[in-house]
Amino acid sequence: MPYNTVIIDTSSSPYAKLHPIPIEEVRLEDGFWAPRLKILREVTIPSQYSLLESTGRIDNFRRAAGKVSKPFSGLIFNDSDVYKWIEAVAFLLAYGFDENLYKLSRSVVEEVVAAQDDDGYLNTYFMFEFKNMRWRNLRDSHELYCAGHLMQAGVAYYRSTGRRDLLDSAIRFADNIYDTFVAKGFRCVDGHPEVEMALVELYRTIRDSRYLDLACFFIDNRGLGLIGGSPYHIDHKPFRELSEIVGHAVRALYLNCGATDVYMEIGDDRIWEALQRLWRSMVYRKMYITGGVGSRYEGEAFGDDYELPNYRAYSETCAAIASFMWNWRMLNASMDACYTDIMELALYNAILSGISLDGRSYFYVNPLADRGRHRRQDWFTCACCPPNIARLIASIPGYIYSKSVDGLWVNLYIQSTVSTNLECGRVRLKQVTDYPWDGRVKLIVEPEREDEFSIYIRIPGWCRNFSVEVDRERIDAKVRPPSYLEVRRVWRYGDYISLYMDMPVELMVSHPWVTENSSRVSIVRGPLVYCVEQVDNEGFDIWDLAIDRSIRFELKLCEDFLGRIVRIVGDGYTLEFEGGEMLYTNIDNLRYRVRRVRFNAIPYYAWANRGPGSMIVWIRLIDGYLKV
Repeated sequence: MPYNTVIIDTSSSPYAKLHPIPIEEVRLEDGFWAPRLKILREVTIPSQYSLLESTGRIDNFRRAAGKVSKPFSGLIFNDSDVYKWIEAVAFLLAYGFDENLYKLSRSVVEEVVAAQDDDGYLNTYFMFEFKNMRWRNLRDSHELYCAGHLMQAGVAYYRSTGRRDLLDSAIRFADNIYDTFVAKGFRCVDGHPEVEMALVELYRTIRDSRYLDLACFFIDNRGLGLIGGSPYHIDHKPFRELSEIVGHAVRALYLNCGATDVYMEIGDDRIWEALQRLWRSMVYRKMYITGGVGSRYEGEAFGDDYELPNYRAYSETCAAIASFMWNWRMLNASMDACYTDIMELALYNAILSGISLDGRSYFYVNPLADRGRHRRQDWFTCACCPPNIARLIASIPGYIYSKSVDGLWVNLYIQSTVSTNLECGRVRLKQVTDYPWDGRVKLIVEPEREDEFSIYIRIPGWCRNFSVEVDRERIDAKVRPPSYLEVRRVWRYGDYISLYMDMPVELMVSHPWVTENSSRVSIVRGPLVYCVEQVDNEGFDIWDLAIDRSIRFELKLCEDFLGRIVRIVGDGYTLEFEGGEMLYTNIDNLRYRVRRVRFNAIPYYAWANRGPGSMIVWIRLIDGYLKV
């Protein structure tokens, strides 16, 4: 039986305000996420296993154990892809045990465990001919990065199955790291943060304070120039002094995850203040409207403030996942709904676009404009994104609800049932909704016994108008979104809360310093960002599309190749430039051929699931200077 499969266990963290609910206590009953979990189990995980085998990633472990004789295969950090796959399987097993999936995972876990050295070291690249290179180049070697993913996989697998072998391997490797660095006074940091949050979770699991000390050690040594002092590696300033989010996006965000975990254990106010500064830097000046982050191809990095190109957007899938993970931790540390908003935004847009609807192919980068050349791939040489999105989707049930000392928190609106223990006893809550297509949510409360406790319902920041009723009696809900609304009373079996959120179509604009979006708007409804894809719009080039601010939209709930979605239909114009091939012309000569057209928009996550063709998120807004 599952042990307690929470994503992070803050139940004993003195500075955490919220505590996750185990995956096994939640059942999805919706038409959006439940089918995706099914595809993940039946298609994505088996196909990824086949690719891990065919690309030599699992053979690397067999080679390290002396079972096969062949060269190391692939990139230096390929072990981490196997660990993320195991973690995804662990979450799936917690949600619903499957004997075949369990046996498959056991075969992989056993190969990993067999590869470990006698001293606890485990990295298949640094075996045999490269053994003397261990810990020699922490900036580039990814040794601690891979170790972190091993620890996360070991913890998740133990929590979901009760099997300790992978966890024990992670413990032995953590001991090796502690003895190598802390015990010997060898100051260091890793070029790719990850191990920090993994060490805190290992500490939370077995309560060995050395692992928390080791995580603090890595945070404290960051920014001292130990690996060259580059902003790319976030080594240019001590963590507590950081004010701008810079560098490789995934590395920066994984570091923030670890620092947030450390804060929840030790309560260092300077860490928390730095985290808030970094969050504001990202959300207010460096984040795409989809929740994607990391705008530069060069270094997979955050760019300057407002540097957010569309056609050349990088917006790596792993970076959006890292942002989701960081905001999840910030929520647990603060109870602030602003962090849940960013989780939801990234999840439904920048993350979900990273995997095809059939669960077989992936985006590494996620542009906001395309000419039909960008297509999902079955796999990548650097395959960090596919198993990362697998473990994220597999863990979705664990993010929907949280609990605090006084009640139950509803973070994400997904039709589901949760049954968990609160201070007052066992409580079952049924959530009925068609979100994200509809803004109505019904929460049916079924406590084990009548008692007083609170239910906190999230009012998202995108929501302009809402109302709340308890057993058909409207309550005075004076909160400013984004916020959690507390509903406290003595609850009886069958009591229910009805939340009504207006979900109109909105035209969004960006800060004028985002130069590519000048005189352009994006179409947003609820948590979903929409795009216009060529395949839905015949007879005109969608890059010529323009709309005016008085446009009226029509909503169409459809069941088609893209699944059950709400399409947005509207009337616009095509502005076809009459300057021919001339690159520049005097403004007095500016002319467009104008036609009225009817266009279709679909959720951004669903694009590129059909034939190649153009796509655009930011649409031109008709302005007065145009001579039409």
